[in-house]
Amino acid sequence: MTDKNTPDLLHRYIFEQRHVRGEIVQMSHSYNAMLENHQYPDIVKQILGELLAITSLLTATIKFEGDINIQLQGDGPLSYAVVNGNNKQQMRATAKFKDDIKPGTIPELIGSGYMVITIAPDQGERYQGVAALDKDSLALCIEDYFKNSEQLRTRVWLATDTSEHNGKSAGMLLQILPVEAKANDDFTHLEALTNTIKNEELLNLPAKEVLTRLYHEDNPVLFEPQEITYECGCSREKTSGAILKLSFDDAMALIEERGDIEITCQFCLTDYHFDAVDVEALFKDSAEQSDSIN
Repeated sequence: MTDKNTPDLLHRYIFEQRHVRGEIVQMSHSYNAMLENHQYPDIVKQILGELLAITSLLTATIKFEGDINIQLQGDGPLSYAVVNGNNKQQMRATAKFKDDIKPGTIPELIGSGYMVITIAPDQGERYQGVAALDKDSLALCIEDYFKNSEQLRTRVWLATDTSEHNGKSAGMLLQILPVEAKANDDFTHLEALTNTIKNEELLNLPAKEVLTRLYHEDNPVLFEPQEITYECGCSREKTSGAILKLSFDDAMALIEERGDIEITCQFCLTDYHFDAVDVEALFKDSAEQSDSIN
């Protein structure tokens, strides 16, 4: 990620003589788009950037077609943070926090809480995993999740730059391939090399250069990258579904009281307004669709 024209990319890689696989993700455009309409403190920007990188890495690791949601929630200063994504690496994010939030460890920020990972494949059953948020950093928390769920040695490195309008988010993942007894030695060797990565290098150098610097004697093989994009996905039609959860009388009472019904997307902060004519049309269309089904 060396200039503004470089897209946000996730690369997968393997080693010719090592039984370990890896991923590197570097994002700027999608990260800044997520932050654009929000007034987040730097610590919230940092956590969202790290969560964004984790979501991208995990999406590539699990290999599925569908949606993924990684959510942090607790009773601390940062009570809620979530990244929604899918296998196409289309991402969006939002957070809720107290005005007096200050930098701190994950337990200090989240308080008593947990991380929920939800995967909803297009075909097959929905999966939900819960992980503790009792480690100092998100990287350590997600490593603990891999240890308990997949039981494969996994390391994660995360970096963020929260500069206004020029923020960056990046991450790396190494995971053992359980095929040889020698795999543990391979992992320990590559883990030690990856521990030398500097945040500035991970955030600013092209992926190929990062891998060359770290593993120049281990012949990493880099696969074709996958682009990551910001995609809120909200629309007037989707938002109207919230109104249909009300009764017609309750919806009209709100309009009489307020003039219209205003619904704001929590991700991009777009406002959608519905007046009496809109609401009457919504309920009429809904009733007609219900009649046609029956």
